[in-house]
Amino acid sequence: MSCFTMTFGAVSNLTALGILVKSRMGFRRHAKAPFLLLAGALLLADLGGHVIPGAFAMYLHMDYIQRPKVTAQSIEPTRTFCQTFGASMVFFGLCPLLLGCAMAVERCVAVTQPLLHAAMITMTHVRLVVLLLSSLALLLAVLPLFAVGTYTAQFPGTWCFLPLHGPRSTADTHLALAFSGLGLAALTLSLLCNILSGMALLQARVSSHSVKPKSGRWYRHGSSSSYSSSYCSLDVEMMAQLTVVTVVSCVCWSPFLIHMLVSVLQSYQSSSASIRQSEGLVLLGLRMASWNQILDPWVYILLRRAVLYRVCCALHTGRSTLPPSSSCTESRRQALSLH
Repeated sequence: MSCFTMTFGAVSNLTALGILVKSRMGFRRHAKAPFLLLAGALLLADLGGHVIPGAFAMYLHMDYIQRPKVTAQSIEPTRTFCQTFGASMVFFGLCPLLLGCAMAVERCVAVTQPLLHAAMITMTHVRLVVLLLSSLALLLAVLPLFAVGTYTAQFPGTWCFLPLHGPRSTADTHLALAFSGLGLAALTLSLLCNILSGMALLQARVSSHSVKPKSGRWYRHGSSSSYSSSYCSLDVEMMAQLTVVTVVSCVCWSPFLIHMLVSVLQSYQSSSASIRQSEGLVLLGLRMASWNQILDPWVYILLRRAVLYRVCCALHTGRSTLPPSSSCTESRRQALSLH
């Protein structure tokens, strides 16, 4: 990870956090507040996961390139350093996946069961969920610090993680399986919840189109137009952001998690060449996973309400016979007032 990449990722996360804080000020008592709290927790986890393990990795990388080539492979980081580095990798790797899953579940309940969501999901409950998921990731990360498993230097000696190749203890195997299993389960549940939410939104959209022709004139639907524009500005914005976050997480994390699972389940006792090839694939998967923390904030920077309204108004103007200054102008005023 280069200094430019670290700086770019940190600035991106801070910018996205600023946008969320500004949005939350207008939605403190709105149904969007739980989603914004989870999104803020996700961005904080991305920021910490980008800066803290990135600083450790940069230190090892600079130390690695400054060594003579003869001794570069033989010198490993100290045990304390590697344990701390590995714990931060596990914690900041698992936290965003679990928080993204919680966001998907929250939106699924909000879209499919809005009354239940309004009655049951409060800010206190969301804070407890964030604390519980963070505690679960922290518990898994600190177990090797208490002699339940261990962290070792990984190829090419610039990062530390749970042992994936070669001899390992039963605790190491169970911890690696728990990390990959929890990560893949979180991604799968996020996909399922997003599919259910998308189908519910599509059904609501089709139902609204089937109801519109029954009315004689457009002005009779001033209130429904106002509601639909607010519906678009909230649910569509959040679902668009959540869908892209889930897709980015799946693309970035799946190769690392799947190859990690395969590496733990099967033993590499054949040749050193196959082990070296597997280590290279794990390193490639790790580099792909690190991009998740850079791309996540750009979802909230680009997929904001103003951008979505321009797209919605362009589609609406192309399909509707209304004057372009009627519903779109009203919707844009509402978006700016809610922003």
